[in-house]
Amino acid sequence: MNPQFTPQHEPLNLGDLLKYEEGLHYSREQNTVAAGQNLELGAVVGRVTATGKLKRLDPVATDGTEDVAGILLGAVDATLVECDDALLLTRHAIVASHAVVWPAAITPEQKAAATAALETRGILIRQSA
Repeated sequence: MNPQFTPQHEPLNLGDLLKYEEGLHYSREQNTVAAGQNLELGAVVGRVTATGKLKRLDPVATDGTEDVAGILLGAVDATLVECDDALLLTRHAIVASHAVVWPAAITPEQKAAATAALETRGILIRQSA
């Protein structure tokens, strides 16, 4: 490698994550991300039962976020205020495994359960280059 050349790494984009979806955006829904969240493209999220707002999946929670609601189709910074225009992949789609963002502390068993829940919604996670 040329020592004067620093490799550039492009961040993931929607094409890296989403490999197939139903036509006319049937697979997508617009949702609200709760304040205090800073979520990446491809983040697996759950829905708070009391508010209907999205947060990062938390398999040990008891507020509804322990259940998979879908996968975000774009990064959302709701650190200071909720974001009401987040696009959520909710059904009939194929995503690339390398672009799905799981919670940091998720166990293999919890990940398998969440993957099965996504499959129930028709969202398949596939190995991709």
